[in-house]
Amino acid sequence: MFTRIGLFLLTNFAVLILAGIVMSLLGVNPAQMSGLLVMAAIFGFGGSIISLLLSKFMAKRGTGAVVITQPRNQTERWLLDTVARQAKAAGIGMPEVAVYDGPEINAFATGANRNNALVAVSTGLLHNMSEDEAEAVLGHEISHVANGDMITMALLQGVLNTFVIVLARVVGGVIDSALSGNRDSGRGFAYYIIVFVLEMVFGLFATMIAMWFSRRREFRADAGGANLAGRQKMIAALERLKLNHGQSTLPTQIAAFGIAGATAKKLFLSHPPLEERIAALRSSTVV
Repeated sequence: MFTRIGLFLLTNFAVLILAGIVMSLLGVNPAQMSGLLVMAAIFGFGGSIISLLLSKFMAKRGTGAVVITQPRNQTERWLLDTVARQAKAAGIGMPEVAVYDGPEINAFATGANRNNALVAVSTGLLHNMSEDEAEAVLGHEISHVANGDMITMALLQGVLNTFVIVLARVVGGVIDSALSGNRDSGRGFAYYIIVFVLEMVFGLFATMIAMWFSRRREFRADAGGANLAGRQKMIAALERLKLNHGQSTLPTQIAAFGIAGATAKKLFLSHPPLEERIAALRSSTVV
């Protein structure tokens, strides 16, 4: 917890130092820069924090997930008991457990608080996985919660958003001044077009960074699932996911918190290839 917050504060400090150096080199007015940094931070972190706080509500609404309050059958009883046991072993509060209607083999975890999270599984997972495989998937999702991955992703996205907003406007200002011959005539329409294009370009690089981090944390969650359920069960679950062929009906906002990967260029993948995840588990010392 303190390590994550410490890294977050150091990252932001580095952002401020780098921004100050860039502004000095480009001759940007420091007073204007201060206002830009404040504005960028408000918008950059505002969106990610709001998304985090609303994540459980949006996940339930987006997937139609139904929270199990009173088990209606043996499967739901098993789900609650398994999550309760794993949550206790991971040292977190009991998450809400839900089931959503979806043909794919998938599950996800979300929530702004590791002691008040949501773990949901698809009907496709319940129909196509054995209890051992499903137990490993649940362990994977519980590990996401215990590792604070939702919070960390929100903080990282806030930093990246701030970078994109600031750099797009600074570089846009330099390009606009060069195109206008450095005439002090204020910002024209061309400036806003340039900034919009730069935000799209820088946004792509920011997405690559966020997805790289997402792929790293999937290996950690796999290791956590192996610790909670057993390495062979986790490997078997990932092998079973190959039948899913990377298809997912999860909304894009929570797709990165699912168990299955997606078919896309590797730089934009939220999950590593299943073969790499299985190989990592087989080479680990987890029992």
